[in-house]
Amino acid sequence: MTTDAYRTLPGTTPAEKLGALGFAPGKKVDIREIAAAATTYGIAVYLFFEEQLARSTALELVIHKFRDVPEFERPYVRIGDFLRFVQENDPSFEQVMQAHPIMIEIITVAEIAANPNVPALVYITGVMPYSDELQV
Repeated sequence: MTTDAYRTLPGTTPAEKLGALGFAPGKKVDIREIAAAATTYGIAVYLFFEEQLARSTALELVIHKFRDVPEFERPYVRIGDFLRFVQENDPSFEQVMQAHPIMIEIITVAEIAANPNVPALVYITGVMPYSDELQV
């Protein structure tokens, strides 16, 4: 659920509000910046490991299709879960990211409004770099 900080951003759509922060389709952004925005503004961030899936399938359909697949076997992950997993398994991760930030390509900035009685889910989808592109 979005926060008061999100609601005070200029603009009326997620694309306008988050675009003002530099989160727009086609931009490459440091994963730490996106994670901080997710916390500050109460937005959901989904990182995809399969570029074609991220570009060609609506988030709602992806979530539905993989709902019964264990979290770390899906072709996407929520940003907080990804960062927790990596930090728990590699104590040097923060230091490595200082020298070699992971740049996420933003694919979508949008919202899902499935129920008029529930606030819309504002989200960003992004593509993780291929493992051979990571400098870790």
